[in-house]
Amino acid sequence: MATKKLTFGTPEAIVPSRFCPTFNYREGKVTFDASSVRAEKTARGFMLDFPLAPDEQIYGFGLQLKELNHRGHKVVLRVNADPVAATGDSHAPVPFFVTTHNRGFYVDTARAAEFYCGYPRVGQRLADGDSADTTSELYATRAAVDTTWMNILIPAASGVDVYVFEGKNVTEVVSEYNMLAGGGCTVPDWGLGHLFRTHHDIGEDDVMKMARHFKEHDMPVSTLGLEPGWQTKHYSCSYQINRGNFPHFEDMVKTLREMGYHVNLWEQCFTNPLAPFYDAMKPLAGDFPVWEGLVPDFTLPEARKLFADWHNKTLVSCGVDGFKTDECDGSDYTGGWSFPYTAKFPGGADGEQMHALLGTQFARTIMEALDGRPTLSEIRSMGALAAPYPFVLYSDLYAHKDFIRGVVNSGFSGILWSPEVRSTASEKDLIRRMQTTVFSVHALVNAWNCEEVCPWFIYSEECEGKVRDLLNLRES
Repeated sequence: MATKKLTFGTPEAIVPSRFCPTFNYREGKVTFDASSVRAEKTARGFMLDFPLAPDEQIYGFGLQLKELNHRGHKVVLRVNADPVAATGDSHAPVPFFVTTHNRGFYVDTARAAEFYCGYPRVGQRLADGDSADTTSELYATRAAVDTTWMNILIPAASGVDVYVFEGKNVTEVVSEYNMLAGGGCTVPDWGLGHLFRTHHDIGEDDVMKMARHFKEHDMPVSTLGLEPGWQTKHYSCSYQINRGNFPHFEDMVKTLREMGYHVNLWEQCFTNPLAPFYDAMKPLAGDFPVWEGLVPDFTLPEARKLFADWHNKTLVSCGVDGFKTDECDGSDYTGGWSFPYTAKFPGGADGEQMHALLGTQFARTIMEALDGRPTLSEIRSMGALAAPYPFVLYSDLYAHKDFIRGVVNSGFSGILWSPEVRSTASEKDLIRRMQTTVFSVHALVNAWNCEEVCPWFIYSEECEGKVRDLLNLRES
């Protein structure tokens, strides 16, 4: 295995590697010919261009729910919660790809970079399309006959660092990329069990009733996750316990831990004016709010410490050891609720860069809050160099085929992915989805908006037995 850093032009200061505390570049020799790369500053940013073999297939680019092989496609790595097509939009876009020629490329940028994956130049040939019988065949991606080109544009930049990886196979190449970030995460055994998220407005008595039900019915649940209702404000967040719903929160957590459960709390990083540290966070946040809340600049140690210290003192100290860190991505298709690319942050990032960095830096902040306690938590967005963080991605998209594609794709890019079970169309649909989740990184059921306490209660007692069998299969 080998890794080589190539520098073109003058790279930007705000890049993922700068904010990766475990970054571990070990230079080695690669056979890739750096002189084959055409690099130039353009009116739109910085452009790279290098050849691909006719049979070279391309995989990766983070959590891609709509496409597996990107050969012949344009991929724009834009952070977006609701990717509607195979455009590159993703909860977790990663500017890393690996090819079937056993080489990989990591482009160290926080920009929404554009990748044209195998485009011809004038005079180069693709397979003949004149024999197509349908419109879809006519416009389909055509196989390359000659060499084609990987064309990359990094918006606004005047240069970039590119890391080239080579190995005996694709697995070795992906491993080398993960090692650049410092290696994979450490996960506690209990994190690999079943995580059950409760209804969003459930209270203390019902949480305990559910906890007892799982024990009495031999349901192997290791973690109970509380949804937004545990806080007094949650869109944006106050991080203060809702004593109306949870009057004895600390005692409840202690009892759950004594019963063998771990406790996971939903939250966002958007800091409501009612949060106790709101005023102190103001100078450490961006200049655009989200749902009236501040967007902390977690690239700053002071912002991470302020956020982490409150969580450690009020939540971790009483036994909470996991968090669901939601909505750190943003969406252009469901109201445009996040901050714009024109936002400015005190650490130097603009809004475009912060969208790429926010999820990973949020995870870093939570790890500092946990202060060494093991976890396997959830997150809605991650980016480059995320392999060391024990956080599993999930999605608000819900097509089962997209979920299966995500299970396959996430492994190419050093990220973890969970196809959580929420609403179901039938008992058969529930069981099929449970089969997918129990063989994924994180076995996760989310009843936040379920008509019944548990999704399987909608159908029958026998259905709970089928779910139990699947969870026990995972436990084995």
